[in-house]
Amino acid sequence: MAIRYNKLWKKLIDENMMKVDLRDQAGITTNALAKLGKNEHVSTQVLEKICKVLHCEIQDIMEFVPDEEREEK
Repeated sequence: MAIRYNKLWKKLIDENMMKVDLRDQAGITTNALAKLGKNEHVSTQVLEKICKVLHCEIQDIMEFVPDEEREEK
């Protein structure tokens, strides 16, 4: 099962926030932001910081993708 952060990018658009703004406000590294952009795993600590800045829950910024759906794309 894979992870997808498309919801995070949509939320940033809704909040009129750029990725660099999120990085600075959440106090996350450029490396963590790059991993998010590649739909790679990041620590729950990073996700928690993002949720605090965006005032949201974890399911508002990420989703799990079944392997079958991932292979179709």
